[in-house]
Amino acid sequence: MKNLNDLLLLGDPRLYEVCEPVKEEELPLVKDWVADLDNVMKEIRAKYNFGRAIAAPQLGIMKRLIYMNIDKPVVFINPEFSYLSDEMFVVWDDCMSFPNLLVKVKRHQNAVIKYLDEHWQPKEMELSNDLAELLQHEYDHLNGVLCTMRAIDDKSFKWRP
Repeated sequence: MKNLNDLLLLGDPRLYEVCEPVKEEELPLVKDWVADLDNVMKEIRAKYNFGRAIAAPQLGIMKRLIYMNIDKPVVFINPEFSYLSDEMFVVWDDCMSFPNLLVKVKRHQNAVIKYLDEHWQPKEMELSNDLAELLQHEYDHLNGVLCTMRAIDDKSFKWRP
């Protein structure tokens, strides 16, 4: 089982790689990957008091997989945005791969994401505000993009209080 020591930190070259899609024959592996993601997210929550979702590449699993657990666990396999609103908003973003740093970014206010669930069934979720921001952040991880690369300007960084 992976733990906090397995979390890739800012500067690790794997965080900048584009992930491969999960193949249907890899579905039996997803359960173990999700267990690892859940475990590390719980450890982040205990240590830093934040964490609602995590992307597989943050644990060196270079697959298009996102795990979110707010009210209940949701597994996003091969997610794709089918809609991103023109309306944007500004937020101080955080990331488990650099837990003490906040980055001011612009995100789409509303989004629709299509994905496969852990049973390989197609799903769609409408997102707004903080959930839209969260999934855009995690989706960026699948494409090797960190929120540091989306900073509004060179003054858009601060330490977590």
